[in-house]
Amino acid sequence: MAERVTLTIDGRPVEAEAGELLIAVAQRSGNYIPRFCWHPRLDPVGMCRMCLVEIEGPRGRALTTSCTTRVAEGMVVHTASDVVEKAQEGVLEFLLINHPLDCPVCDKGGECPLQDQTMACGPGESRYVEEKRHFAKPIPISDLVLLDRERCILCARCTRFADEVAGDPLIEFVSRGNDTQVLTFPGEPFASYFSGNTVQVCPVGALTAIPYRFRARPWDLEAVESTCPHCSVGCRIAVQASANEVVRFLGVDNAPTNQGWLCDKGRFGFEYLRSPERLIAPLVRGKDGELHAATWGEALDRAATGLRRVIDGSGADAVAGLGGARSTNEEAYAFGKFLRATVGTNHLDARLDDALGARFLTASPHRAAIDDLDGAGAILLWGPDLKEELPVLYLRVRGAVRRGAGLVVVHPRGNGLDPVAAHSLRYRPGEGAAMLRRLSEGEGDAASVRAALERGPLVAIVGRTGLAEDPGLAEAVAAFAEGFAGAKVLPVTRRGNLYGGLDMGVAPDLLPGRVPAADPAAREALEARWGGLSGGEGEDAAGIITGLGEGRIRALVLLGCDPAADFPDPARAVAALEGAELVVAVDLFLTESARRADVVFPALGFAEVEGTVTNLEGRVQKVNRLVPGPGQARPAHEILEDLATRLGHRIGAESAEALAAEVAEVAPAYAGVAWDTLDRGAGREGRLLPVPVPYRLPLEAPQEESGDLVLHLARVLYDRGTMLQQGGSPAGLAGEPVLGLHPADAARLGAAEGSRVRLTGSAGSAELTAALDPSLAPGTVYLAANLGAAVGPGLRVDVEVLP
Repeated sequence: MAERVTLTIDGRPVEAEAGELLIAVAQRSGNYIPRFCWHPRLDPVGMCRMCLVEIEGPRGRALTTSCTTRVAEGMVVHTASDVVEKAQEGVLEFLLINHPLDCPVCDKGGECPLQDQTMACGPGESRYVEEKRHFAKPIPISDLVLLDRERCILCARCTRFADEVAGDPLIEFVSRGNDTQVLTFPGEPFASYFSGNTVQVCPVGALTAIPYRFRARPWDLEAVESTCPHCSVGCRIAVQASANEVVRFLGVDNAPTNQGWLCDKGRFGFEYLRSPERLIAPLVRGKDGELHAATWGEALDRAATGLRRVIDGSGADAVAGLGGARSTNEEAYAFGKFLRATVGTNHLDARLDDALGARFLTASPHRAAIDDLDGAGAILLWGPDLKEELPVLYLRVRGAVRRGAGLVVVHPRGNGLDPVAAHSLRYRPGEGAAMLRRLSEGEGDAASVRAALERGPLVAIVGRTGLAEDPGLAEAVAAFAEGFAGAKVLPVTRRGNLYGGLDMGVAPDLLPGRVPAADPAAREALEARWGGLSGGEGEDAAGIITGLGEGRIRALVLLGCDPAADFPDPARAVAALEGAELVVAVDLFLTESARRADVVFPALGFAEVEGTVTNLEGRVQKVNRLVPGPGQARPAHEILEDLATRLGHRIGAESAEALAAEVAEVAPAYAGVAWDTLDRGAGREGRLLPVPVPYRLPLEAPQEESGDLVLHLARVLYDRGTMLQQGGSPAGLAGEPVLGLHPADAARLGAAEGSRVRLTGSAGSAELTAALDPSLAPGTVYLAANLGAAVGPGLRVDVEVLP
């Protein structure tokens, strides 16, 4: 336990831990010391001098910066003496010499620390009558951020965040003296996935976000706390709206998850909500083969009649459902209950054959929390590139390494965390079992890596490095990690509320509450509660697509799911959708899959519905409603309730809150979870749920076939997904697909940088531009899975250089 000390602040005794920063201790005790450069998540630098205080010493009182001073026993501090106030007044007068008086047009106006502290601590009027310094403004330093150098007070918050937290030191101070300014390097834009955080931490409006610029004033905004929907980290955010339109996301400092930081996709990925392409009325396919607007009654009748025809003709097993990972827990629960209790099918999945096993994701033994990284002695990352797929988890791992954890990265390609890793190992996809065996036995250069892992406690982050690899490898890696004393494992996958969808039973081998579907007692209890439950084994996403192709499954219900774009083999998914007798889609947009549906229902989206979500560590958090949806769009649970009613059944989905109460009753892991406990106090951090029935990990890694060239198929942050492409500002950030080749492989094939090549895989071919990538394991080619080029998820590929 840390040593406790007692100090005196403005005449009052205060207790604190020895070594804490004085500015933080004072704030916690109710003494707010003005500051600009200090931020609780950044290293202290004492640059702005605004936080000056007097501390008594052997020679009397001395002025010092409270943001760089550590508290000690018996310290006597004065934060509001005449000397302190005069010093702070002088600092502000100097800062205002060149700062423009443009508050009425500045986006920071109304929430500006410089405004507030000038009013509270400033001189009241300026003695400065000379011409102020001028710069060309604003200048774009990235596709999302503008810089106004005249407003900058040189606090270094932005440069420190970029360097310390993000690891992207792309902005820095240049010049000296009166000419000192923040700039990017020549020809190098601020191309960071985390650039928007610099806008939020900037205390003066020198950095502004293009999507929010001139959109609203702070006093006009309505706001709620919510949870970012873009990946499974579950970052806490403030959603702000003006005139019934969402205009801004801000990071909320939730200690267990994002600690205030957001990636740019999460921060700026809200503009799709006000896209003119949003669905505003139900659509029904007419006799001419086209989709036409219909009334809700017509669309519901068409969908119910079609489902009844399939069920009566071929049985309930001829119907399947995909989706739930983009929904709230309550909507996912209603979806699973609709399929299992109303339709009578066990063919359902929230995954799209691109994740890990449902039991492993929800019930892995010795599951790690994100916060466990802070106390880790060693971290093993054998999974996706966190910077591309789970960016804020990348920040948390990077922060843990800065605090002393030893990081081991095992991946087929250069990884965003390689620069801070103690060890980086490369292997060809398909040869993961051999690499794991080397690590287990400590062979050759793997001996030092194993020794690093033994400097625990160990936190292992495991997942699929790419979509071409067997997902069973991650389970074998987890079993390997569990062999270290005190180790914890965090199984990861990307899609927003996938963990919540699986927790709600939207998987063939799971029931609500992380309970195995094969558990007879759990099945009996759920059947009694639901009034019926289908028996038999169900198909997962891959089996559903196969069943549609073979004609065994004739009808498909989609909930916020687009297999035509997101299934690892899109051509196979498209053929399955086009061959289905009936496809019913509930979605926000007319996606590639919805275009092939027979009935399309317009659903409400994020910030338009209320509910809960569950992140990758099993933490349940609240999402809140702030704005109305477009046109006739309705909550997904209401649509499912109406559809169930037409099929002669009720699922109790009259409201999301009623569904949440039912989940707390029937899902063992969610017992006692209530909305009101998640909206206030400690509940705002979310509730970490237990694992009722731990999953038994396999002891052996799967053996995979290899070849001369193998495919590393992985996702990138900025993709061709519907929400991003309908999102305005971030839409142009998605790049063009290229084929990454190791230089040795390129030389053998006769390819060079920029050559046109044809990549042929298990399900097609694509013509691409070659890009030399020495970070690849030799014999491996890299293709981004979500930029529009698709060749199938098979490991073995061929590359042909085109003339």
